[in-house]
Amino acid sequence: MTVSMEHELGACLRSWRERLQPEAIGLGAAGGARRRARGLRREEVAQLAGLSVDYLARLEQGRAANPSPSVLAPLARALRLSSTERDHLYRVAGQAPPGAGEIDRHITPGVQRVLDRLADVPVLVLDASWQIVALSPLATALLGELEISATARASNIAWRQFTGMETRVRYEAGGRETFEHGVVADLRATLGRHPDDSRLAALIDDLRAASARFAQLWELGEVERHQGGEKWVDHPEVGPIEIACDVLSVRDSELQLVVYTAAPESDSARALALLGAVGLQRFEG
Repeated sequence: MTVSMEHELGACLRSWRERLQPEAIGLGAAGGARRRARGLRREEVAQLAGLSVDYLARLEQGRAANPSPSVLAPLARALRLSSTERDHLYRVAGQAPPGAGEIDRHITPGVQRVLDRLADVPVLVLDASWQIVALSPLATALLGELEISATARASNIAWRQFTGMETRVRYEAGGRETFEHGVVADLRATLGRHPDDSRLAALIDDLRAASARFAQLWELGEVERHQGGEKWVDHPEVGPIEIACDVLSVRDSELQLVVYTAAPESDSARALALLGAVGLQRFEG
């Protein structure tokens, strides 16, 4: 019997969903105590991946062919797939896996576990083009709601910075200039490593057209990896928070973890602790 690619895709999705335990996505042991089925429910995976339950059901049942990369990428992350599994998912779905010369935006299970365990500090996960791939709940409480999308301009930190989108971040004297120089120099370094990434090239072209400041800095030809720095966040509930921003590179990956911390025993540290203790519901928006 010949196995169709739709059948293989559905079988893989069901198998990967059933092996993923509720505790892995923060539901806790109690959340799975009364479960009849193994692993996660279809509704939970659909929510994590930003898909409708009906569409995920059709994928698992082999009734939906050729899902796009914009569907496959969040599915791979929601199911905590390894890079090899991610590539298999793309192939059986009729899509080419991200290739050489392109930025690999996949969050590996190891990076996801690190993100899960850094619950007491705000963390952003960015790809090499400054696109937001993930953020911790405390990062949302600190910075406000930020869209997570592989393609949306509003999900790109460089775009937000240079087009004047709303932000809670405030810089001390000279801080903004240093940050903007760092962003542009970092994007140029990324372009050198990934000259065939069409989304990166389009982002740079659009930034040069949309922002005279970006275009001016781009002409300087600076090339450097961004290292982070100091900044303030003006939070609408707890007031100004002074934070240090450290950029941690993931080995054998283009992903970066941006970790925000405050000086111990400071007013800012107490404000961050308050955000973590109260949770997101009060501070959303």
